[in-house]
Amino acid sequence: MDDPRGGTIRLQSYLSKAGVASRRACAEIIRDGKVRVNGRIVSDSGARICRGDVVVYAGRTVKPVSEFLYYALNKPVGYLCSSRDPFGRRIAVDLITDPEALSARIYNVGRLDYHSSGLVFFTNDGDFARKVSHPSTGLEKEYIVTSTAEIPKEDLESFLTGRTVGGLEYRLSSYELIGPARVRLVLTEGKNREIRHVFEAIELPIESLHRVRIGSVGIGDLAPGEVRELSTGEIEALTGE
Repeated sequence: MDDPRGGTIRLQSYLSKAGVASRRACAEIIRDGKVRVNGRIVSDSGARICRGDVVVYAGRTVKPVSEFLYYALNKPVGYLCSSRDPFGRRIAVDLITDPEALSARIYNVGRLDYHSSGLVFFTNDGDFARKVSHPSTGLEKEYIVTSTAEIPKEDLESFLTGRTVGGLEYRLSSYELIGPARVRLVLTEGKNREIRHVFEAIELPIESLHRVRIGSVGIGDLAPGEVRELSTGEIEALTGE
């Protein structure tokens, strides 16, 4: 926790290492006045704290964890990628029942929507979450999409060259038709509900959307709802370290 500049650490890094969220999200949390240091609200995201300072977020004292955890989950349809849901829907993180995970406040890295399934990572390492989810990393995400109608190749070609929907441009990295109504899609940008927005725009109903790969990590033989730990090699490949 010490730093060469006088034994201090950035508050947002401290929160991230405590498993609160990614560093970027922690900066927002600080700016929103949701963090207290030694009993006082600190809203400067660039603030530094010293060893022994007491940091409180969401009513509880938080401290950096001594060991980071990394999981891959095959999220089933009907689960939400969130820490909680006001409507009482099932939460994907609740499928991870490892006692270490339960005590470490892990969270999802990126999202799959409620009606989609497939590979999602969970961790308490904010730096890992930032590197894996940030668009600048260009990390590939691969999906198998099944429609209830035949998928025209010309629509996939337009998605490949760039398609604008609602003022946002969406672009595929590659595709492979694996049946008249089934396609393998590879994306790198990871905009929110990207595939669903494009398919809705071209009036192609989606029957199922399943993520099978993130970067070099594939879903393998994980059954729906099943979880496993990421290996050291997989973590290094994902973060480029």
